[in-house]
Amino acid sequence: MSISKNIEEILSRSSWIRKMFEEGARLKAEHGAENVFDFSLGNPNLDPPEQFSKILKETAKTVKPGSHAYMPNTGYLETRKAIADFLTDEQGVFITAEDVVMTCGAAGALNVVLKTILNPGEEVITPAPYFVEYNFYVGNHAGILKTVPTRSDFDLDIAAIEKAITPDTRAVLINSPNNPTGKIYTQETLLKLSTLLTERGKDLKKTLYLISDEPYRKIVFDNAKVPTVLANYPNSVIATSYSKDLSIPGERIGFLAVNPNADHREDLLAGLALSNRILGYVNAPALMQRVITKLQGISVDPKIYQRKRDLLCDALADYGYSFEKPSGAFYLFPKAPIPDDVAFVQALQEELILTVPGSGFGGMGHFRIAFCVDDETILRALPGFKRTLERLQ
Repeated sequence: MSISKNIEEILSRSSWIRKMFEEGARLKAEHGAENVFDFSLGNPNLDPPEQFSKILKETAKTVKPGSHAYMPNTGYLETRKAIADFLTDEQGVFITAEDVVMTCGAAGALNVVLKTILNPGEEVITPAPYFVEYNFYVGNHAGILKTVPTRSDFDLDIAAIEKAITPDTRAVLINSPNNPTGKIYTQETLLKLSTLLTERGKDLKKTLYLISDEPYRKIVFDNAKVPTVLANYPNSVIATSYSKDLSIPGERIGFLAVNPNADHREDLLAGLALSNRILGYVNAPALMQRVITKLQGISVDPKIYQRKRDLLCDALADYGYSFEKPSGAFYLFPKAPIPDDVAFVQALQEELILTVPGSGFGGMGHFRIAFCVDDETILRALPGFKRTLERLQ
């Protein structure tokens, strides 16, 4: 055997995903990429804001001694200070530069946190549907991902989370706005979750962490607000990136922020800095750190994604599809009109429409549409969505 049993098993479990993308590549080669309607990936189609390009050029021209050298494991002080100042206003908690660690995207941030807090065999609870990579991130650090169902509207089921907590529980991992559902968890829900974790932590005589994955925080619709986790629970950490709000996923720049009131804060921060280095993520790209220092609060216009959402939702609702209208992110997670969501996704491929089965996200019986595409792609795909539904009904 040339690869590890663990990686071989992961490849086997995800083989149907690979087959789906291989089929998409085949369809594009056969029919032309412009004739295949690809809603499979959450790859932002908007250009970065004008300020990003302007500051990128200015920063690249400004060469100082050490501009391309290593920096502290946690990132440039001026960058962390700028982020901390912004977070203090956004989160309603006084954050210092010490509480911020620059990372290679939100994925890097999550892996750094999990590396720091998990002992082998400890559990991380996450509500399903969930971002499929969580399985791998937790497994990377010898942990066990434990999924719990959500309510019919995809809100957190606090009773289900309470039932799932055991002496082996180390953290609860949430994602709001959520991928794949677009759900934003309410302030009331977060308060209930915070109360639960506080009480159960006391019972178990251990720190239970709340990790909030927030790369879609600024992609919200209808003037929705994303409640702050840091203001609700002391043992909380947020992980995020600039991939979605600045449309720069390829730049791999993000950060994590620790609640300043966390138990054992100094040990936690020291562990995060060490994990950032020994995982090989040190350092987050120097140029991007200097650029985003000057871009706090800047984002693409979420109303553009809202228009795409409405264009898609209005048509699919008219055809007879059933779904919860997303409040944020750029995904729609409708119910498949037949029990087998994989079979339905394959039926859509007959119309040259590429989507993702919900079972890959722990949401069997649904499918995910990433609507971060050109309006023309949505409009040209709509007849195919309608024909597929009519054919299967």
